[in-house]
Amino acid sequence: MGNLKGNYNRPETKIRDALVEYLVPRGWLVEITHGNAYQTGFPDLLLAHPRWGQRWVDVKVKGKYSFTKAQKLKWPIWEQHGIGIWILVAATQEEYDKLFGPPNWRDYWKESWGELPDIDALLDELRRGNSDGNS
Repeated sequence: MGNLKGNYNRPETKIRDALVEYLVPRGWLVEITHGNAYQTGFPDLLLAHPRWGQRWVDVKVKGKYSFTKAQKLKWPIWEQHGIGIWILVAATQEEYDKLFGPPNWRDYWKESWGELPDIDALLDELRRGNSDGNS
């Protein structure tokens, strides 16, 4: 499961750690992902439950978050391919309940970022190699 406590004092890390402590006793396998130069745009957690299946979860600080460039590019494509992404902002029952509804990352898309990207245009851009995928 990796380092559950992390070495950071960042608010997202604190929320992530609290989520791990909240989810594991409820039967979820929690894998913490780690982005690097070769793997960007991945949500923070991969969850798996024997009854409820898998969930990709990204941790955000309520009211103080952004998406990386790679997330803005990849998540619509993942969605088109059947991969859901859930955003959680706390280790509470209310947030936990979101895992049993539809993927909610679109609910966190900020108006200041403009319209959600067109999937076909994103795929064309990626094919042309115009996207570096970095945040």
